[in-house]
Amino acid sequence: MAEKTFVFDAEGMILGRLASATADLLLKAAREDRDDKVIIVNAEKAIVSGSKTSVFNNYQEKYKLNHARKGPFFPRMPDMILKRAVRGMLPYQSKSSGRRALRNLRVEIGCPSHLSGDLPEGHEHGDDSKIRKGEPERFVSLGDISHNLGAPSHRWTGGDQ
Repeated sequence: MAEKTFVFDAEGMILGRLASATADLLLKAAREDRDDKVIIVNAEKAIVSGSKTSVFNNYQEKYKLNHARKGPFFPRMPDMILKRAVRGMLPYQSKSSGRRALRNLRVEIGCPSHLSGDLPEGHEHGDDSKIRKGEPERFVSLGDISHNLGAPSHRWTGGDQ
């Protein structure tokens, strides 16, 4: 069986919809004994719907649960927040198909040079017709959430912030 690599551009996509579609795609492939991979680029440009203050407060509460040695470990970087959202939709602790699906996920900040423009052989754009709906009235980008949590935002903005 030929394995496929699906590439999703997270720019302007709602975090939850993207995470659930990715988890569904990976889990189906893992249960059918295929090693389809998913790469999500521009993680910092994914959006979370809601007012800025409520979204920031929600993520601050999650992050304050952290303990440096004991956990639970909640990430600050946008790529890891998105990966954690996908992980939450997979049975990664109880089933080997969930662990296998999570291994086949890669989330990137920005767009790597080999994935910009034409995709390499074996890669194809993922079907985002069900994910990409109209942009909500109020939303916050994942990069802004990460910056609010104290992540080094110069990694995705390119400048000093």
